[in-house]
Amino acid sequence: MTLPLQRSLNDPDSMVYRHWDRLNSWLAGHRAFWHPAPFTVPQPGWVVDNPGLARWLEQMDDADCKRFEDDPGLLAGEVQRWMPRLVDYPALTMVSDLQPGHEAIASATLAEREATDMPGRKRLQAGAFCDALSPMSHPAVDWCCGKGHLARTLSRHSGLPVIGFEWNPTLVEDGNDLVHRFSDPVVLQRQDVMAPDLSWPDEVHATALHACGDLHRKLIRDVIRLRQPRLSFSPCCYHLGGRGTYQPLSHRARACQPGLGLSRDELRLAVKETVTAPQGVRRQAELVRQLRLGFDGLQRVLRGQDTYLPLPPHPSTLPKEGFEAFVRWAADKKGLELPGQVDWGHWEQVGRARSRQVRRYELVRHLFRRPLELWLVLDYAMALEDAGYQVRVGTFCDRSLTPRNLLVDAVRA
Repeated sequence: MTLPLQRSLNDPDSMVYRHWDRLNSWLAGHRAFWHPAPFTVPQPGWVVDNPGLARWLEQMDDADCKRFEDDPGLLAGEVQRWMPRLVDYPALTMVSDLQPGHEAIASATLAEREATDMPGRKRLQAGAFCDALSPMSHPAVDWCCGKGHLARTLSRHSGLPVIGFEWNPTLVEDGNDLVHRFSDPVVLQRQDVMAPDLSWPDEVHATALHACGDLHRKLIRDVIRLRQPRLSFSPCCYHLGGRGTYQPLSHRARACQPGLGLSRDELRLAVKETVTAPQGVRRQAELVRQLRLGFDGLQRVLRGQDTYLPLPPHPSTLPKEGFEAFVRWAADKKGLELPGQVDWGHWEQVGRARSRQVRRYELVRHLFRRPLELWLVLDYAMALEDAGYQVRVGTFCDRSLTPRNLLVDAVRA
């Protein structure tokens, strides 16, 4: 089913706003389920209030846990018996399908022989993204372009010139080598896109595929300020940049009281998915979680405080050295004195048990990843509407290709 999320300029309560407003109320009403992180709070309040749900999760085997991790809609249907308002989950998470079809996407995707240094998944994402923008009528800017993979895909598909902005000089040099090798009408230039004096070409179609946090928010502000004719972007990593509580971009979201007041950790929740992660990466993440939770159990006893103690990033090789080495490193980093005798086996087992429980409790929190992401993306869309753009919000590819498959496409009216 397709929902064309766009508005008439004469309609202050657009479909975008109505969708955002329903999400806002729904998320506020379920805050007790997504605000506490089971990794840092061993027993969130909802566990006490919903013992039946907690037992159902704790008895779940690994196969079912994996199935629900990969299919939040299926999980929402199961959990409705304890959380009746999850009946609204499908409607709240539904947006337009902007994919034109597999054959059309294939025609917009760079051939493998031309996609030098371009990972296969990124090649397919760029092709799907470009085809969702058809037709294009203005030269394009590729924001945070890296080696210009999207820029080259855009130029091949549209036949129009593309400029790429990228701050890393090595990526710019490598990307321009590719441009020259394949004779693409693309120019990549070194540019800090966060610079306040960034110079834009006139009348261009601004694009960004998976620009992170403040990078895509700066893009929105620049496009609005300069009244560029079109902006098409897929946001990612909403938590990067910014400080303190998230401040919505749109007038309507800022005026809504009470607001959600999202913290950096809650913004990170919107992108905590491992749908496309290789199995080896998942296993490594599981091991690290066990090590950190084992240390967490021990430090609570040693400090006599039942609170989480955050750790800095660890050396990449440290998990291979075993639990004791990890705990000694963590204790040193936090200035925590270990006793002469530590039952390493016991605390390692505590970490395994906590990790199993956390994974299951996190299923409930993860039900709110997509709603939170949509809350953010629809706020962006409303900010563009406030500035007089007509906006589409939808998916440009399947979730299996990337969970960050939302596209905001805004055209100056």
